[in-house]
Amino acid sequence: MELCCLTGMEVDSESRIDSSSADRTSRSSNLESLGLTHSKLAYDGNFIRSASGVLMVGEIVFGLFVWTLIGGTEYLHVPALRWVMFVSVFYWVLTVILFLLYLITLHIRITWIPWNILGMCFHGSATVLYLSAAVMGTLSLNVANRGRYYFICWVASTIFASLATLCYAGNTAVNFKSWRSKSEDT
Repeated sequence: MELCCLTGMEVDSESRIDSSSADRTSRSSNLESLGLTHSKLAYDGNFIRSASGVLMVGEIVFGLFVWTLIGGTEYLHVPALRWVMFVSVFYWVLTVILFLLYLITLHIRITWIPWNILGMCFHGSATVLYLSAAVMGTLSLNVANRGRYYFICWVASTIFASLATLCYAGNTAVNFKSWRSKSEDT
């Protein structure tokens, strides 16, 4: 009796496998009829070890420190720190998105976007705006009293904003070199 049940279970599991593969095939044909294909996203571990990947990790980490240090204080009373907060959060979110796009090699699949030029413009604008944010953060230090909690956080955020500026400038140079080498090849 147990043998019959076991064979019955095997048939049921085989029929489930057959029906699930039929469902996948019908889903694939539906995607193809819409002009879409499904593909597996690839993870590019070499990107993290590249100069651009290391600099982007620095941009993400330093940018995170900037906005968390400022966000923990009463920065709304200082207009310059609102600008620093805007720049740091804005570019942090965009850098995380761009980092993930590079990490899953989406930049290889989307060929109509000039990724080197996009990276150069993105990192160049981030360099300029982060530099202005670091300068404004430095100028706003006279609002806080030395030795107080806010002063220490604002000093640390200014240092991290300067480090993020250096990372963005370095990544701009890396993207420029990559763009230049590809334009010389053609």
